[in-house]
Amino acid sequence: MARRAENVRGMSILLYVGIGLAAGIMSGLFGIGGGIIIVPALLLLAKMPAQMATGTSLGVLVLPVVSLGAWTYYRNGNLNFKVSLMVAAGLLIGSWIGATYAQGLAPDLLRRLFAVFLVVVAARIWFSS
Repeated sequence: MARRAENVRGMSILLYVGIGLAAGIMSGLFGIGGGIIIVPALLLLAKMPAQMATGTSLGVLVLPVVSLGAWTYYRNGNLNFKVSLMVAAGLLIGSWIGATYAQGLAPDLLRRLFAVFLVVVAARIWFSS
């Protein structure tokens, strides 16, 4: 069942564009954006339910929004097309599997699982440095 789209006016336009700007900067710096910036921002700032935030983040990826960042890395010899294509193939299939599974989870459980994921990743990066 499709949920009614959020009303986007006034300050919420600035909020959403700001979330995109922050995600874009972080994407350009670290290769991150959707799951680590956009989803938490939509959960915490826009007060979206977990499935709506995740679906909206995936919707952002449908557009070629990172093409300028990728082009900059390519121009500087820092883009491996073969690896990109292989990761994209896995992302295509994996996102469908994850999205299908997420639909059956309670929103609060999905938020908590996401928080655990972020803590585990942060700890792993912290202690491996």
